[in-house]
Amino acid sequence: MNMVEHFHRLFAYDDWANREILASLRTSEGEPSRSLKLLGHILSAQRLWLERIEQQKQTHAVWPDFTLQQCEAETAGMFARWKNYLDKRSEPDLSRVISYKNSKGEDWSSRIEDILLHVVMHSAYHRGQIATDMRAAGFAPAYTDFIHGVRQGLVD
Repeated sequence: MNMVEHFHRLFAYDDWANREILASLRTSEGEPSRSLKLLGHILSAQRLWLERIEQQKQTHAVWPDFTLQQCEAETAGMFARWKNYLDKRSEPDLSRVISYKNSKGEDWSSRIEDILLHVVMHSAYHRGQIATDMRAAGFAPAYTDFIHGVRQGLVD
């Protein structure tokens, strides 16, 4: 498996895990607001990083106030956008360095492959926070471990 295929797999996992979070929030009456805020941040950050890579203007705030329906809509579109991006890349493209400004206005440069890995890891980090928040609120959190998705055949 080359690196582009590997990132396709990681983003497929990420999409599955985000959908699992959505499903658990849908079934939790009065979903924990912090969990919803964290999911909105995950989705906004995913879009932000793709916009940075593609040298586009930032669409959403880093910490948006998305409703559950807005998170559902954003989830539906983000996987397709990342898949489309990766479909057009070769392995050498991933080592290309891009320059961008962070949310504080600071200038940075990063390799695309580092950004892609960051996006997936950042999402997993915050999904862990969502699980903790939901458990503290008395809800059963989604089980979104990568290995679980692989074992169940949910991630190829």
